[in-house]
Amino acid sequence: MVLAEISGSISRALQQMNNATVIDEKVLNDCLNEISRALLQADVQFSMVRDMQTNIKNIVNFDELAAGHNKRRIIQQAVSNELCKMLDPGKPSFTPKKGKTSVIMFVGLQGSGKTTTCTKYAYYHQKKGWKPALVCADTFRAGAFDQLKQNATKAKIPFYGSYIESDPVKIAGEGVERFKKENCDLIIVDTSGRHKQEAALFEEMRQVAEVTKPDLVIFVMDSSIGQAAFDQAQAFKQSVAVGAVIITKMDGHAKGGGALSAVATTKSPVIFIGTGEHMDEFEVFDVEPFVRRLLGMRDWSGFMDRMHEFVPTNEQTELVQKLSEGTFTFRLMYEQLQPLLKMGPAGQVLSAFGAELMAKGNEKENQVKFKRYMTIMDSMTNAELDSTNPKLMNGSRIICIARGSGRKVEDVMEMIQFYKMFAKIWSNMMKRLKVPKKGSMNARSQSMTAQHVSKALPPQMLKQMGGMGGLQSLMKQMGSN
Repeated sequence: MVLAEISGSISRALQQMNNATVIDEKVLNDCLNEISRALLQADVQFSMVRDMQTNIKNIVNFDELAAGHNKRRIIQQAVSNELCKMLDPGKPSFTPKKGKTSVIMFVGLQGSGKTTTCTKYAYYHQKKGWKPALVCADTFRAGAFDQLKQNATKAKIPFYGSYIESDPVKIAGEGVERFKKENCDLIIVDTSGRHKQEAALFEEMRQVAEVTKPDLVIFVMDSSIGQAAFDQAQAFKQSVAVGAVIITKMDGHAKGGGALSAVATTKSPVIFIGTGEHMDEFEVFDVEPFVRRLLGMRDWSGFMDRMHEFVPTNEQTELVQKLSEGTFTFRLMYEQLQPLLKMGPAGQVLSAFGAELMAKGNEKENQVKFKRYMTIMDSMTNAELDSTNPKLMNGSRIICIARGSGRKVEDVMEMIQFYKMFAKIWSNMMKRLKVPKKGSMNARSQSMTAQHVSKALPPQMLKQMGGMGGLQSLMKQMGSN
């Protein structure tokens, strides 16, 4: 995945800088050169990379920095801020409101993944409680209606189109009116694409927009065009009122970074990125969490949102309880791999924990790998599962576990290494939340713990737990165990 490749290069550069005994001009230049190389390989414009380097060097002025300042932290913060500035258009997009009808029109060139993205967008909002509907106004491409119909049926989303009518404007108008009467609050219109930008395409889009009166026009763009995204986004923006951009195929091209940065310069906000062909391989694009993941840092807000979306409430509550118990055993990892696998593509989920856990390879391989870890743990004893010390498993036990699970010794060693990294991150998360160990909580610490944990929970999950009162009661029960 593109994010993993860029993130790996940037986080390695920062790690090498952190490992340096003395932070000086040479160390800073080496770090910035590595980061610049990664960005240029992602097809980010040279002028933007050059400006980023200059700005960071102006911020991290060794002659003006007073003694005692944490230079490592200042450099990392400067890199983070400059990357955010590079990717942030500084302009918010229209946000549909639940219960109020919004018409969203999708435009783009043929082959950009527009029809699939329409369904992903509808499916995403359907899971959030919206009542979406799809209208196929693409009469130019043969099979467009069949594709939308197949995707919509699979996602259980109502759709409208015609095999007979050839006028896209009429189809769009009829579809929007029909779904308004059915009280759908998110009506998505898929328009015709072309092989290139041409007058006929823009005229057709203008006519469809005139009839449907969209609240938001979304331009769908293929990430493989890299820096050329600037010209394409600008051309569409000048012809129709493009209010947001979705960049697709971010999983298969090294030029995704260039497309993101180029679109930002047009002041058109990127609202989603497509990271694969499946319905759930569709991510909200938020600049700060995205940059945090590029730098190999944790994206807890994204992880908690995904947990709230995919994991049942009772299992979420159990996860909070496990957090408070203070130990991360192999058994706990086994129990948490199951809900993690429910939370969508493994690469997306684990990227929230930082670069060291980001899965490499395609998503099918990732799913197989985590299931393999669980199979290996099925061959461990209760004492080993409830231990926090991997050293209990000596060479002979590792061989026995490998034979019992039908796996190689290397697979067992890989699982143990994954456990060590996961346990370290889990421990850091507990420190961040300031969660005391089980049995050590008095009334005051229970209250403080509840406050810290509540900040990491989605509001709806907290509400389902009975608010702060319910969370404090849970802490009280755990503190008395």
